[in-house]
Amino acid sequence: MTVRLHWFLPTGGDGRTLVDRHAYGPNNTGSQHAGQVRGIRPPDLEYLAQIAKAAEHLGFEAMLTPTGTWCEDAWLTTMALAQHTERLKFLVAFRPGLISPTLAAQMTSTYQRLTGGRLLLNVVTGGDSAEQRRFGDRLDHDRRYARTDEFLSVVRGVWQGQPYDFEGVHYQVEGGLTALPPDPLPQVFFGGSSPAAGPVAARHADVYLTWGEPPAQVKEKIDWIRSLAVREGREVRFGIRLHTISRDSSAEAWATANRLLDDLDPDTIAAAQAALGRSESVGQQRMLALHGGSRAELEIHPNLWAGVGLVRGGAGTALVGSHAEVADLIEEYHALGVEHFVLSGYPHLEEAYWFGEGVIPELTARGLVEGGGRTGAPILVAGGR
Repeated sequence: MTVRLHWFLPTGGDGRTLVDRHAYGPNNTGSQHAGQVRGIRPPDLEYLAQIAKAAEHLGFEAMLTPTGTWCEDAWLTTMALAQHTERLKFLVAFRPGLISPTLAAQMTSTYQRLTGGRLLLNVVTGGDSAEQRRFGDRLDHDRRYARTDEFLSVVRGVWQGQPYDFEGVHYQVEGGLTALPPDPLPQVFFGGSSPAAGPVAARHADVYLTWGEPPAQVKEKIDWIRSLAVREGREVRFGIRLHTISRDSSAEAWATANRLLDDLDPDTIAAAQAALGRSESVGQQRMLALHGGSRAELEIHPNLWAGVGLVRGGAGTALVGSHAEVADLIEEYHALGVEHFVLSGYPHLEEAYWFGEGVIPELTARGLVEGGGRTGAPILVAGGR
């Protein structure tokens, strides 16, 4: 099992800061921080294409593209970027309760044909009821997972290319059909830490994706999902979602992490923690528990830093250290059974190069990554004459 590397597409904006441009920028007119965030890069097509091309050049397999109120639509954005890249796949996040499962099956089939099979699916059930209500979804946490279970049953049934019937609580489908099934079938990435999420992952996920908790906690999750999958007669692979700050020396990496903290005043952290604390997501609550809202003890495992989670929802931890130290921690997770590493960093363009030119060669030398990462023509080095 080799390490498979993916990068992140910041369709909500990017920059040299952890401060959310929507929470504290001019788009939020009620914020006392409006207009005070510096170094923000809008997610226009030109900038996103730069990141996508860099990721492809450096050897990343795919790009996770998020979903939500503050992001550009993942389907439309990645289809546009597919025209600017050749091999890069797109791990498109979407919420299953917001579209018909038969339509989703049709969309994936079209996407695969138009891009030559470059789609991966990230199913996001949703852990924030306020966010769900913006899109007209009023189900509670556990019923959302029950609906996702039915949704994925319908999608996989429709992918078979024959009329498919389904009678459930949330969906009733008669003769559901995708005339031309997707080829290949896109892999389904799925996350969730609650008791309601585990059985759905075991039944439907190709890759179970967890946020970057310390290795001991990740092992517990892997063991949990594996045991559930065995009962379903299935095998599930595993992935992890992390940020990264990798530099030529450990001191440089930690200096960068500390600089990111300099933007975060106590009021900013308190406001973010209060908002994140209202989330129904069990995974989000586990992220918050790693640091408790305090700057005091943010290195929660050697070279694993929880500073991002002080103000950012979702993945709240980062691999921080020299290229070799970051590779060490990736190798530690890999030994537990983690195959897919979905990474990001601020800013995403520069951090892709730090990781791609620093850590990927380390992983290649250890036999964990095939092909050396970088694609394209070799670089010719002058012989000194």
